[in-house]
Amino acid sequence: GPNGSGKSTLGLALMGHPNYEVTQGSIDLNGQDLLAMEADARARAGLFMAFQRPVAIPGVKMADFLRHATTNVRNPDRKEGEQLIPMKEFRKELRSRMEQLRMDPEFARRYVNDGFSGGEKKRLEMLQMALLKPEMAVLDETDSGLDIDALRIVAEGVNSMLTPDLGVLVITHYQRLLDYLKPQFVHVLARGRIVTSGGPELALRLEREGYAPILAEHGLAATAAELAAPPVAPAGAE
Repeated sequence: GPNGSGKSTLGLALMGHPNYEVTQGSIDLNGQDLLAMEADARARAGLFMAFQRPVAIPGVKMADFLRHATTNVRNPDRKEGEQLIPMKEFRKELRSRMEQLRMDPEFARRYVNDGFSGGEKKRLEMLQMALLKPEMAVLDETDSGLDIDALRIVAEGVNSMLTPDLGVLVITHYQRLLDYLKPQFVHVLARGRIVTSGGPELALRLEREGYAPILAEHGLAATAAELAAPPVAPAGAE
């Protein structure tokens, strides 16, 4: 969908961001009412979100952050102060996942996203996803800020996690990510609602024509912002 169409708002509402209030409808995951849960409980229930602009947390080491998060998601009933995943076991899994994403092992000693490049931040999001093993993952413009090589590595990481037990909702402007992550369904979001849906061919049409023709078919005149939104990333974009 074009800029401002509600894509990130959808993701944040699903995850339970406090700035958003859901006034209609429901969000269910495996029969559980997510609207009745705080964000941390939604994570424990199997929902994950990779953020478009991951936040830096100076003073918190990546390894400590990931060990606590992984323990709490895998053991939802854990109380504060109770034992974490044994360090030896966690370190082995962490190194394996970092190798998969081609991350320098020394990154585990750095503070979360502090001084990270755009590509490093997105790889950390994928590392979290690999460790937390969600049942439903929302990837909000994971391709933004990535060069071609980093995009391929991140996409390969996501593909390596795909199983029949994992659903992935990919929010993107560009076909280039979908060249690596083959979608089963494509939805076009505009003015806060899904205006049309289809298969991979719909994304290819967007790449060729932009949003205006599809919006017009559904009785929506494209705004200046929607006309300006490029369907394809410019060459060399980072």
